[in-house]
Amino acid sequence: QVQLVESGGGLVQPGGSLRLSCAASGSIFSINTMGWYRQAPGKERELVATITRDGITNYADSVKGRCTISSDNAKNTVYLQMNSLKPEDTAVYYCNAKIQQEYSAYIFPFWGQGTQVTVSS
Repeated sequence: QVQLVESGGGLVQPGGSLRLSCAASGSIFSINTMGWYRQAPGKERELVATITRDGITNYADSVKGRCTISSDNAKNTVYLQMNSLKPEDTAVYYCNAKIQQEYSAYIFPFWGQGTQVTVSS
């Protein structure tokens, strides 16, 4: 089994910052890519940012320049530093990881349970 556990969400004022963390654990052989997605009420889940095992990053245009994704491969952990937060960043943020489990030749996507981020004054 594989688990992704997120932390760091909460309520923040516009212009504020938050740092999300997500740790993967379980029967992991390797992690290909980790990332963050978000889903606002009434909207589809969308990409926020991803990072490969080699450190190649990708960001949604809506967060470029305001968010930084990073990872600690030794800890199977990914972080999302979010600055200059706006009300439209309000959403449930989900961690995603593409993982090859032990004794498997295949890579599957796994999701965390989500953490709420609310940007409001």
